[in-house]
Amino acid sequence: MDKKDYDNCTHSFVRNSARSIIIKSKRVAMIHSMKYDFYKFPGGGIENGESPVDAMIRETREESGLIVKPDTVKEYGYVHRIQRSDRDETECYIQDNYYYLCEAADEIGFQELDDYEAEEADTLEYVEPDVAIRKNRHVGKNPYNQMMFEREARVLELLIIEGFFER
Repeated sequence: MDKKDYDNCTHSFVRNSARSIIIKSKRVAMIHSMKYDFYKFPGGGIENGESPVDAMIRETREESGLIVKPDTVKEYGYVHRIQRSDRDETECYIQDNYYYLCEAADEIGFQELDDYEAEEADTLEYVEPDVAIRKNRHVGKNPYNQMMFEREARVLELLIIEGFFER
Protein backbone atom coordinates (compact mmCIF):
# COMPACT_ATOMS: atom_id res chain seq x y z
CA MET A 1 0.00 0.00 0.00
CA ASP A 2 1.87 3.01 -1.28
CA LYS A 3 0.31 6.47 -1.25
CA LYS A 4 3.30 7.94 -3.14
CA ASP A 5 2.84 11.14 -1.12
CA TYR A 6 6.28 11.33 0.46
CA ASP A 7 8.39 13.23 -2.09
CA ASN A 8 9.22 15.94 0.47
CA CYS A 9 10.17 13.54 3.25
CA THR A 10 13.65 13.91 4.67
CA HIS A 11 13.55 11.03 7.17
CA SER A 12 11.62 7.83 7.92
CA PHE A 13 9.87 6.25 10.85
CA VAL A 14 9.63 2.45 10.71
CA ARG A 15 7.21 0.50 12.92
CA ASN A 16 6.62 -3.12 11.89
CA SER A 17 3.83 -5.25 13.29
CA ALA A 18 2.69 -8.88 13.45
CA ARG A 19 -0.96 -9.99 13.45
CA SER A 20 -2.87 -13.23 13.93
CA ILE A 21 -5.56 -14.66 11.68
CA ILE A 22 -7.68 -17.00 13.79
CA ILE A 23 -10.71 -18.44 11.99
CA LYS A 24 -13.42 -20.37 13.79
CA SER A 25 -16.88 -21.35 12.50
CA LYS A 26 -16.68 -19.08 9.40
CA ARG A 27 -15.78 -16.09 11.58
CA VAL A 28 -12.47 -14.41 12.25
CA ALA A 29 -11.12 -13.19 15.59
CA MET A 30 -10.80 -9.42 15.47
CA ILE A 31 -10.43 -6.55 17.89
CA HIS A 32 -13.44 -4.23 17.74
CA SER A 33 -12.81 -0.64 18.80
CA MET A 34 -16.15 0.11 20.42
CA LYS A 35 -15.35 3.84 20.57
CA TYR A 36 -14.56 4.28 16.86
CA ASP A 37 -16.39 1.19 15.52
CA PHE A 38 -13.67 -0.47 13.42
CA TYR A 39 -12.02 -3.89 13.34
CA LYS A 40 -8.37 -4.93 13.35
CA PHE A 41 -6.63 -8.27 13.53
CA PRO A 42 -5.16 -9.01 16.97
CA GLY A 43 -1.50 -8.08 17.02
CA GLY A 44 0.79 -5.12 17.19
CA GLY A 45 4.27 -3.72 17.19
CA ILE A 46 7.39 -5.85 17.05
CA GLU A 47 9.81 -4.91 19.83
CA ASN A 48 13.59 -4.72 19.34
CA GLY A 49 15.10 -8.21 19.31
CA GLU A 50 11.69 -9.88 19.01
CA SER A 51 10.78 -12.15 16.10
CA PRO A 52 7.54 -11.38 14.22
CA VAL A 53 6.03 -14.69 15.39
CA ASP A 54 6.89 -14.01 19.04
CA ALA A 55 5.43 -10.49 18.71
CA MET A 56 2.23 -11.87 17.15
CA ILE A 57 1.79 -14.43 19.95
CA ARG A 58 2.47 -11.82 22.68
CA GLU A 59 0.34 -9.08 21.13
CA THR A 60 -2.56 -11.45 20.40
CA ARG A 61 -2.60 -12.54 24.05
CA GLU A 62 -2.38 -8.96 25.33
CA GLU A 63 -5.02 -7.48 23.01
CA SER A 64 -7.53 -10.32 22.95
CA GLY A 65 -6.74 -12.81 25.71
CA LEU A 66 -6.40 -15.51 23.03
CA ILE A 67 -3.51 -17.90 23.55
CA VAL A 68 -2.00 -18.87 20.20
CA LYS A 69 -0.93 -22.50 19.83
CA PRO A 70 2.67 -22.07 18.57
CA ASP A 71 2.69 -25.35 16.61
CA THR A 72 -0.24 -24.11 14.44
CA VAL A 73 1.40 -20.87 13.25
CA LYS A 74 1.73 -20.59 9.45
CA GLU A 75 3.01 -17.54 7.63
CA TYR A 76 0.23 -15.99 5.52
CA GLY A 77 1.96 -12.92 4.09
CA TYR A 78 2.59 -9.29 4.75
CA VAL A 79 1.37 -5.86 3.76
CA HIS A 80 3.99 -3.18 3.10
CA ARG A 81 2.66 0.28 3.88
CA ILE A 82 4.47 3.50 3.01
CA GLN A 83 3.19 7.05 3.14
CA ARG A 84 3.90 10.53 4.46
CA SER A 85 3.35 10.74 8.21
CA ASP A 86 0.09 12.28 9.42
CA ARG A 87 2.03 14.18 12.09
CA ASP A 88 5.11 15.43 10.22
CA GLU A 89 5.10 16.23 6.50
CA THR A 90 8.87 15.68 6.32
CA GLU A 91 8.60 12.15 7.73
CA CYS A 92 7.90 8.97 5.77
CA TYR A 93 5.95 6.28 7.67
CA ILE A 94 6.99 2.74 6.72
CA GLN A 95 5.41 -0.41 8.11
CA ASP A 96 5.58 -4.11 7.25
CA ASN A 97 2.57 -5.90 8.73
CA TYR A 98 3.16 -9.65 9.00
CA TYR A 99 0.10 -11.91 9.12
CA TYR A 100 0.02 -15.47 10.48
CA LEU A 101 -2.71 -18.10 10.25
CA CYS A 102 -2.98 -19.88 13.58
CA GLU A 103 -5.25 -21.50 16.10
CA ALA A 104 -5.95 -20.43 19.67
CA ALA A 105 -6.53 -22.48 22.78
CA ASP A 106 -10.17 -22.89 23.82
CA GLU A 107 -9.61 -20.99 27.06
CA ILE A 108 -9.47 -17.23 26.78
CA GLY A 109 -7.33 -15.29 29.22
CA PHE A 110 -7.59 -11.68 30.32
CA GLN A 111 -6.80 -8.75 28.07
CA GLU A 112 -3.79 -6.61 28.99
CA LEU A 113 -4.70 -3.44 27.15
CA ASP A 114 -2.60 -0.32 26.77
CA ASP A 115 -4.31 2.82 28.08
CA TYR A 116 -5.50 3.94 24.63
CA GLU A 117 -6.87 0.44 23.89
CA ALA A 118 -8.80 0.41 27.17
CA GLU A 119 -10.11 3.92 26.49
CA GLU A 120 -11.38 2.72 23.10
CA ALA A 121 -12.97 -0.32 24.79
CA ASP A 122 -11.16 -2.75 22.48
CA THR A 123 -13.12 -6.00 22.54
CA LEU A 124 -12.45 -9.45 21.07
CA GLU A 125 -15.16 -10.51 18.62
CA TYR A 126 -15.48 -13.38 16.20
CA VAL A 127 -17.00 -11.59 13.23
CA GLU A 128 -18.05 -12.49 9.70
CA PRO A 129 -15.42 -11.02 7.36
CA ASP A 130 -17.98 -9.10 5.26
CA VAL A 131 -19.17 -7.26 8.38
CA ALA A 132 -15.63 -6.16 9.29
CA ILE A 133 -14.88 -5.10 5.70
CA ARG A 134 -18.05 -2.99 5.54
CA LYS A 135 -17.37 -1.36 8.94
CA ASN A 136 -13.75 -0.58 8.10
CA ARG A 137 -14.68 1.10 4.84
CA HIS A 138 -17.17 3.39 6.61
CA VAL A 139 -15.37 4.41 9.79
CA GLY A 140 -16.42 7.79 11.15
CA LYS A 141 -14.23 10.47 12.72
CA ASN A 142 -11.23 8.97 14.50
CA PRO A 143 -7.52 9.68 15.13
CA TYR A 144 -6.26 6.93 12.80
CA ASN A 145 -5.15 6.91 9.19
CA GLN A 146 -7.71 5.29 6.87
CA MET A 147 -4.94 3.11 5.38
CA MET A 148 -4.99 0.99 8.56
CA PHE A 149 -8.68 0.14 8.07
CA GLU A 150 -8.20 -0.53 4.37
CA ARG A 151 -5.21 -2.80 5.07
CA GLU A 152 -7.36 -5.04 7.26
CA ALA A 153 -10.22 -5.00 4.73
CA ARG A 154 -7.89 -6.09 1.92
CA VAL A 155 -6.46 -8.97 3.97
CA LEU A 156 -10.01 -10.11 4.76
CA GLU A 157 -10.92 -9.93 1.05
CA LEU A 158 -7.93 -12.10 0.15
CA LEU A 159 -8.92 -14.65 2.78
CA ILE A 160 -12.42 -14.79 1.27
CA ILE A 161 -11.07 -15.12 -2.29
CA GLU A 162 -8.70 -17.88 -1.20
CA GLY A 163 -11.58 -19.88 0.32
CA PHE A 164 -10.84 -19.57 4.04
CA PHE A 165 -14.51 -18.75 4.65
CA GLU A 166 -16.60 -21.34 2.91
CA ARG A 167 -20.10 -20.09 2.10
